Amino acid sequence: MFNPKQCIAFTFLIAAALACSLPGNAPAPAPQIPIDSTKIALELQATAMSLQLTQAALAQPQSPPTQENLAAPTSAPIAAPTTTPEPTLGQIPSATPQSLAEKMKSAKILVYEDTQDIGLWIRDALDGMDLSYTHIGDRSGDFMSQLNSSTAWDLIIVGAESKNSVQGEFWDVISERVTKDDTALIAEVWYLDSLGEGRIKTILTGCGVRFQRDWELAESIYWLQSDHPVFSEPNSTVALIHYSRYWWFQAGDLIKLAPGSQATLLAGTFQKQKSDYGVLATCYDGRVILQTFSNHDYRYNEIIPLWQNYVYNTLKNRFLANP
Repeated sequence: MFNPKQCIAFTFLIAAALACSLPGNAPAPAPQIPIDSTKIALELQATAMSLQLTQAALAQPQSPPTQENLAAPTSAPIAAPTTTPEPTLGQIPSATPQSLAEKMKSAKILVYEDTQDIGLWIRDALDGMDLSYTHIGDRSGDFMSQLNSSTAWDLIIVGAESKNSVQGEFWDVISERVTKDDTALIAEVWYLDSLGEGRIKTILTGCGVRFQRDWELAESIYWLQSDHPVFSEPNSTVALIHYSRYWWFQAGDLIKLAPGSQATLLAGTFQKQKSDYGVLATCYDGRVILQTFSNHDYRYNEIIPLWQNYVYNTLKNRFLANP
């Protein structure tokens, strides 16, 4: 016979057992482990590479074992695939012939740039290319002295955003350098409305372009010849559709091709207009580039690679024409 205390204890044990078996009291699920997507991606990449290496090893021709190679592995270890590093912005591409690359590195470059108060972007572009150059700043007297010197300049750069600096006789000397010495030229001249019929006309006529009309405010600029090397060597560039107007009057000039011109309009304000409404032209067999808009009306990080392409291509054409 059970005493009362034993009956109570037995009843309690039976009730506890039944409570544990009820569905509503199932054990709590184990905590979820967070998924690390980066880790999974790396593991998948490693697995894929392992499979590639395995397949490559299986594809290796196996020579029958001999007494000399029984203890050696039946196939040489396979090196992991490597990728070619992307070229640094503005650097001379490794595919450039060595002789041409050496000439570019030793090129004599003369630079006039009068934007020291708002940013010397042309200087920055050249520094990014690791090229040596003579930078005059806005000292027009020194610029003329260097133009008239005995130095055989390979490239002359005119970054003139001031309208009263490089004009008149400067263009007489520059024109003579371009035509007689085959010197390359990059000119940022956005004041052809006042110079177009002046001494710069010799350059314009030789180039095969004419002043069309004044351009009051900067607008989007589109590539007219998107496959031209000026837009892809050594940097990939984007059209200057984004602008941030620094100059609020006389933004630049529009140019057009002269009859029978051998020049190429590279960029303009209308995508379908290939012979007028231009703001960028190349001529003299690619040795000369004329830009008739202001650098500082556009984005720095889009202007720098474009100017590096100017430098690379004009120098390349200069040296190809004079090996």
